[in-house]
Amino acid sequence: MDNSELTPVINIGLNTGRANFNYGMDELAALSAANNMNVVERIDQSLPKPIAATYFGTGKVEEVRDVVVETGAQIVVANDELTPSQIRNLEKVIKVPVMDRTGLILAIFANRAQSREAKLQVQLAKLQYQMPRLHTAANQSLDQQTGTSAGGGFTNRGAGEAQIELSRRTVQRQINHVRHELKEVNRSAEVKRQQREKGHLPNVALIGYTNAGKSTIMNELIKRFGMNDDKQVMVKNMLFATLDTSVRQLQFEDSKKLLLSDTVGFVSQLPTTLVEAFKSTLYEAANADLLVQIVDYSSDDRADMMSTTEKTLREIGVPDLPMLTVFNKADLTDSEYPTQAGDQLVISAKDDASIDLLVDAIKKKVFKNFVTATFMVPFDKGDVVSYLNEHASVLETDYKAEGTQIKAEVTDIDFQRFQAYYVSTES
Repeated sequence: MDNSELTPVINIGLNTGRANFNYGMDELAALSAANNMNVVERIDQSLPKPIAATYFGTGKVEEVRDVVVETGAQIVVANDELTPSQIRNLEKVIKVPVMDRTGLILAIFANRAQSREAKLQVQLAKLQYQMPRLHTAANQSLDQQTGTSAGGGFTNRGAGEAQIELSRRTVQRQINHVRHELKEVNRSAEVKRQQREKGHLPNVALIGYTNAGKSTIMNELIKRFGMNDDKQVMVKNMLFATLDTSVRQLQFEDSKKLLLSDTVGFVSQLPTTLVEAFKSTLYEAANADLLVQIVDYSSDDRADMMSTTEKTLREIGVPDLPMLTVFNKADLTDSEYPTQAGDQLVISAKDDASIDLLVDAIKKKVFKNFVTATFMVPFDKGDVVSYLNEHASVLETDYKAEGTQIKAEVTDIDFQRFQAYYVSTES
């Protein structure tokens, strides 16, 4: 999209001494771009803490107003969550709408949500965000006139106050309705998850910072091992290009299978109103057998990105699960790739050898409890032979007088299932 078609905005941020301030502002610019905005100017101020009334100091607010006039900016976007009064007071001086970081992320989520579950989660988060901000519109259109009794107490509420209370009740009803709908959707999703889990397939979840290359890696794996090539996931060089968790089944050459999940990307300063939405969206990660954290190796801020990912996992209650850390986009650096040191890999999603290394590392983690066993299956049990050929990694097949002898790598569950035909085992 041409910049002339984007909404011109000014990004503002308060540096209170945080070591990663510039990283946060760069991220705000990327978030703005993801919301079809063109950042025409960035304005910073260093203060020990935000000014309670206006976020920035008076002189700096006036500077922002002058730059708005000079550049023709239509919106000012702040890098922190602002109070309703800060937004209101800034808009009085600047004369254009002010959006905070939380409002920006919510707007992106609202535009990107595809599934009913994601849309409901975003709608709930927006309503919760709006609740404390309802008085702004009411105060602008209605006076808050009050009367007093002879004893000095309030005898009635002004029109503005009554309107606020009415709006709050309306929003609360909407919140309750959305929560009810979410329960219904979650019940349906839980049934589908349980059906998948009945297959006893290992679940591998791709996690990491947004735009680190998770979807690209998933598509490379789907192209090679996916059950249906037409189930590729969307890839776009933009923050939060995808919000919905995508789950695909992969089958390798040795017949081993697993479920691969591509989850929503993380971002720093995740709005508290979206934490619950992330809990639902990241169900697959919370119940994974293996987490694969994808990190943009070409970014100078990768340490902050990893910290954000790990902090978000703690916030949403994802347990301490086995993890591979995959440094992607090594082709954009001078580093050698593909390489592996313990549970850390350096790769490029566009490189075949890198995908080979990643697959090998994943398989060693999730299939480590497989059992190599030999079974003697009577000829009248053709369904058992068919199952093993389809679901196990068959190493040898030999036809004896008493039946079909099959040496295969099987899950411990399948090993117990076919214990009656077991002849010998190797670990």
